Amino acid sequence: MLKTETDSIDQAVFEKAAHKLREARSEIAKVVFGQEKIIDQTLTGLMCGGHVLLIGVPGLAKTLLVQSVAKVLGLSSARVQCTPDLMPSDVLGAEVLEEGADGKRHFRFIEGPVFTQFLMVDEINRASPRTQSALLEAMQEGQVTVSGQNRDLPKPFHVLATQNPLEQEGTYPLPEAQLDRFLMQIDVEYPDRAAERDVLLVTTSNTLPEAKKVLNAQDLIDIQKLVRDMPAGDKVVDAILSLVRAARPEEDASDLVKSYVHWAPGPRAAQALMLAVRAAALLGERHAPSTDDVRALALPVLKHRMALNYKAQGDGITLPDILESLFKQTGL
Repeated sequence: MLKTETDSIDQAVFEKAAHKLREARSEIAKVVFGQEKIIDQTLTGLMCGGHVLLIGVPGLAKTLLVQSVAKVLGLSSARVQCTPDLMPSDVLGAEVLEEGADGKRHFRFIEGPVFTQFLMVDEINRASPRTQSALLEAMQEGQVTVSGQNRDLPKPFHVLATQNPLEQEGTYPLPEAQLDRFLMQIDVEYPDRAAERDVLLVTTSNTLPEAKKVLNAQDLIDIQKLVRDMPAGDKVVDAILSLVRAARPEEDASDLVKSYVHWAPGPRAAQALMLAVRAAALLGERHAPSTDDVRALALPVLKHRMALNYKAQGDGITLPDILESLFKQTGL
């Protein structure tokens, strides 16, 4: 049952989680300069138990961010560098035929890099659609099926993928079903001048900052449970419902949505946004989310769960334009 603002959570548990998250943010910021918003959104996605997709041109420290987050959270990690010739077995693992000391042959399963708590998938859209699909079951069910046998993945299990802009050479667009597996899509932009100056000075010296471990796997699982215990008021719940439903052309939508939206967010989007605003409240050391959290997280949660039609492209209409109109329509 959804907790309301009149419900309460254990204050000691809340303060312990808030303290650890404050430390985690500080440690990551030591290594990744000028990307505080990106750090917060990434942690928000992981606090929800979800997967995160980072999009940006090469050289914006996406990989460094993922590596630093894994270290700070104390999770076992593995990395997959996607290329067009990467095969599903390179990700999931495969069975090999071996001969024992008794001369009998048998199959032995060799685990792939997916058998970890924190899987970094670098440049995911450079892998072929066949290989991309190998992650679908893992991301949704927390298991993989190889040779007809289900194999459970470690807990917690998170995928943080980086993606280059689709306009670049050698990329494959992710299918809608896989995009929906990511709780958030975070656009990584260029740092401001001051942050880029720090990058120049620090990264070209002999002394590089290092992030230290702050949490462990059980700490993260406990935080994820706490996020689901966070109370949410009716105003926040209604704001999420109104926003998501207003984005659907099939509903009682505005003329703008009916004219330009090709496909719209489903119930999973509302679930993701509900978890995200609770996590944002905890990260901000607040006991309950507000409608400001809904507005702040609507774009990273909904952007990859919507698509505009060709008419929108021709008229220069973007998803942020649509969402801005929905904010006004729903009073956010």
